[in-house]
Amino acid sequence: MYIWQQSDWPNWSFDLAALAGPIAEVSRAQGLLLGRLADVGLSLRDQASLAALSEDVLKTSEIEGEALNADSVRSSIARRLGVDIGALAPIDRHAEGVVDMVLDATTNAKAALTQERLCSWHAALFPTGYSGMSKIKVGQWRDDTAGLMQVVSGPMGRQKVHFEAPPADRIPAEIGKFLAWANGPESEPPLLRAGLGHLWFVTLHPFDDGNGRIARAVGDLLLSRAECSPQRFYSLSAEIQRKRKAYYEMLERTQKGTLDVTEWLLWYLETLQGAVDQAQLTLNSVLAKSRFWQHWCAVPLNQRQIKLLNKLLDGFEGKLTTSKWAAIAKCSQDTALRDITDLLAHGVLIKSPANGRSTSYQLAALPQ
Repeated sequence: MYIWQQSDWPNWSFDLAALAGPIAEVSRAQGLLLGRLADVGLSLRDQASLAALSEDVLKTSEIEGEALNADSVRSSIARRLGVDIGALAPIDRHAEGVVDMVLDATTNAKAALTQERLCSWHAALFPTGYSGMSKIKVGQWRDDTAGLMQVVSGPMGRQKVHFEAPPADRIPAEIGKFLAWANGPESEPPLLRAGLGHLWFVTLHPFDDGNGRIARAVGDLLLSRAECSPQRFYSLSAEIQRKRKAYYEMLERTQKGTLDVTEWLLWYLETLQGAVDQAQLTLNSVLAKSRFWQHWCAVPLNQRQIKLLNKLLDGFEGKLTTSKWAAIAKCSQDTALRDITDLLAHGVLIKSPANGRSTSYQLAALPQ
């Protein structure tokens, strides 16, 4: 029996005493993060928000197996927030739709959550009307003409059913109850409402596809309401992606259990705590990047050098060689070598210990 088949659905219950400690810990972590951000100035707060939102868009798609272009996502968010990041990457229509949804959920959190709004998010996720090679109903509830909505895994013929959603003819009424709760008086602690909203929506699974991404956007909207802030400085989706297997296992166990969802809420709060802790590391990176550019602001740099230095600051994977510089900057090896030699002369870069064909370069340490 799935939870939506229980006689008392959707009357959620939970052990508030067991959840009180984790709620306090998450609230404390959020307060520490916001306290640090209050001291860094508007520009750096915008950079921290840009980093968190970019990660959120990328990771909510990765959870569903879709890889978006990171530069396109960052550029899309920067354009909307009015943050200057230099040259912008080309527009990617798939990235644009996810960005539209995530930004609407976080920056317009106070606005009512309506059927029209949910359907507009869905339409933004599937601008072509297709999910992969399959044509789907876009911006409309599913109709189950191809069969019941099931979450399955495994090869054709030997698929395992993890969950079966309520039949399509129940969706309008079920969504009505959900929206009345989401827009109604808050009878639960705000952080728990975010966890409940996420679980409730993904259990209804009202669309042909995209339900997981929209459920996480619903959770983000309720988190923004809980924080009374239109800016997001951490990514819950990124933390869920890091714990993706556990996320799906917890969902399956909860959706086959009773309406006592204490275990789900404990997992949600633990994951939220991890997201806020990770944001502290992201803020460290933003501050280090700002300090780097302040230190080297007098050095004349071309666009290629700025682009590659930013990549190193953002966490370049592997070793930076002349050939990698040429490939990323789309220039010749000779031009790449001139760029690097100039940075070596100014002390911005240093050679790594290995020489010869293994020669690589790294950022010079800044004076303390």
